[in-house]
Amino acid sequence: MTTPGLALAAPATRVPVVTGAGVGAAAGVALVGVAILAVLFGDQLATFRATELAGSSLEAPSREHLLGTNLLGQDVASQLILGTRSSLLVALVAGAGTVLVGGIVGILAGWFRGWFDATLMRVTDLMLVIPKLPLLLLVGALAGGSALTLAFLIALLFWPVAARVLRAQTLSLRGSTHVRAATGFGAGPGDQLRRHIVPALALLVVAEFIPAASRAVAMLAGLAFLGVGDPTEPSWGGIMRDAVAYRGLFVTPAWTWWLLPPIVAVVMLVVAITLIGVGAERRLNPRLGRHRR
Repeated sequence: MTTPGLALAAPATRVPVVTGAGVGAAAGVALVGVAILAVLFGDQLATFRATELAGSSLEAPSREHLLGTNLLGQDVASQLILGTRSSLLVALVAGAGTVLVGGIVGILAGWFRGWFDATLMRVTDLMLVIPKLPLLLLVGALAGGSALTLAFLIALLFWPVAARVLRAQTLSLRGSTHVRAATGFGAGPGDQLRRHIVPALALLVVAEFIPAASRAVAMLAGLAFLGVGDPTEPSWGGIMRDAVAYRGLFVTPAWTWWLLPPIVAVVMLVVAITLIGVGAERRLNPRLGRHRR
């Protein structure tokens, strides 16, 4: 005979819940996907070349010029689409370079310790106090200011924070039970780093890559706005620089189609990368999901 109370004790079916972080990550992926499409098919999507005199000066948005034209008659929409390439390139190269250099320094310092650790940390402390913006402006101007050059410069200047974070976690993992047990069984440093240390740092690597990539996008726009960059290479910061240089910008409605779109593009790309990072952290670390209400 079936006991009536057993029906009440049956576990309820768990309904999947779509969290805010999941929705945000999906929105971030969608925005970055649009940027990737602009990079891959930019030459087809852009109606005109970036430097082509496509119309009259300061034409309002129309079917021919979706975002109007600038003071020289160049198509703003085409410049915006073609400028996506340099922003994504810098985000990827600078973000990966920052994590790569910081990871190598931090992991090696935390694992080998002693004089090796002390030497690497003194170099890291020295890099932390170097004024980065003046150095970027100087070296970027001398090196030609291409997007790839600026990406490498940003990576070489901003790795110390990632190095210190990854070193601290490496020190913690080095004293864990399973690592000490592997040492007792004769595992060498290479095997332990490859099998136990580096995989355990995946979450921190993602957490450091995201702000590095976002910072690189904003810094590229800022450097181009200040005049550091290849003038033949379209960029969002270059569009803003040209717009602000026009004295009558805010007297006419031209700022709405000339200055505003690149600002919105920079903000949206930075926010999209950040949303992807938050979603990736929650997926890689399930404990973060327990704190949601």
